[in-house]
Amino acid sequence: MFWTRRVPGELEGKLDGIRQELARSREADEDIRIDLQAQRNRTAEFDRAVPRGLQIFAAWSWRVLLIAALLWGIGWLAARLSAVTIPLAIGIMLAAGLVPIAARLMRWGVPRPLAAVLTLVGGLLVVSGMLTLIISQIAGQSDELGQRAMEGFHQLMGWLNSGPLQISQEQIDGWMDQLTTYLREQQATIARWATTGAGAIGNFLAGLVLAIFAMFFMLYDGPMIWKWLLRLVPSAARERVDGGGRSGWNSLVEYVRATVIVAAVDAIFPLIAAIIMGVPMAPALGALLFLSAFVPIVGILVSGAVVTLITLVTVGPVQALIMLGVIVAVNQIEGNVLQPMLLGKAVSLHPLAVIFGITIGISVAGIVGALLVVPLMAFAKSFIGYVAEGRTKESDAAGVAPAG
Repeated sequence: MFWTRRVPGELEGKLDGIRQELARSREADEDIRIDLQAQRNRTAEFDRAVPRGLQIFAAWSWRVLLIAALLWGIGWLAARLSAVTIPLAIGIMLAAGLVPIAARLMRWGVPRPLAAVLTLVGGLLVVSGMLTLIISQIAGQSDELGQRAMEGFHQLMGWLNSGPLQISQEQIDGWMDQLTTYLREQQATIARWATTGAGAIGNFLAGLVLAIFAMFFMLYDGPMIWKWLLRLVPSAARERVDGGGRSGWNSLVEYVRATVIVAAVDAIFPLIAAIIMGVPMAPALGALLFLSAFVPIVGILVSGAVVTLITLVTVGPVQALIMLGVIVAVNQIEGNVLQPMLLGKAVSLHPLAVIFGITIGISVAGIVGALLVVPLMAFAKSFIGYVAEGRTKESDAAGVAPAG
């Protein structure tokens, strides 16, 4: 009987304790609810005090600043490691142009390593052949070019003196004296540039070796490298990143292929005009136009100015105007016909974006930055479009499945 009375008493005490704990818990929950409601009320009052437009602007601002800081950090790291990042980027871009050739050789039964080697050697022979043509023709015709340049210079001075501008010989002599004095004062700077250029040649050769290695392994083992990189991506986003990367790579391949065709057109017609008018070093000038076309907009402007100037001082002003008209006409055909037809909407970029992108590329990495920034923008456009929407026109045309 003693135990039967004691047990219900203990249970009743435990139940009372549980009831008290539940009551305290409900009180705590009520306090939390009241605090949350008060916080909501304060937030509502703040929202009513701050205009809606300012709230949206503030929300966008910190996100934009965060993205800008991330991009700045990536750019800073890439600049610090430019001895590696620039050759790697150049190797990837060149490999994108050579991948279709390697794929064709493998479809013909050529083993993958041999196809990569043949494609790499063939591409290097083409580029080195063009550079050799430019250098050899400049060296071989330097005397004739110098003589014609002096004759053209004297003709230009005579035209300035007796032409519509009526510039006196004393003014021309004064300008020449100022130029001579300036060059004499800049001898130390020129010597320092020469020393810096000697060191830059060594860095260029080292980067060239790295770029060649990057090209070979991208041609030989590119898909396996991409699969390894995907392992660093969280599994939930791996499929979408994979599709975006393939879409961006296809855009890069199409961009390089179209750029080669456009560069060939940029070079052929001025080359024909130069041969007809008897401009010295016509093949070298054509090769210069071809290589410079890989820098969009700026490349054709600079090389076209060089070709026009050489035509002016070696042949005459009329022929220079004809050459300028040919270059302008080819540039219009390129911008209005060739690029929209070859690139389409998938990898096309607005000229304003191209101009600002090239300006940023030059400020960050010089000529190399101007060469790489537009392919990078083409890749980023397709990659971001795929990751954000899951499908792009370019990915549909290339057979890339949409992200799940």
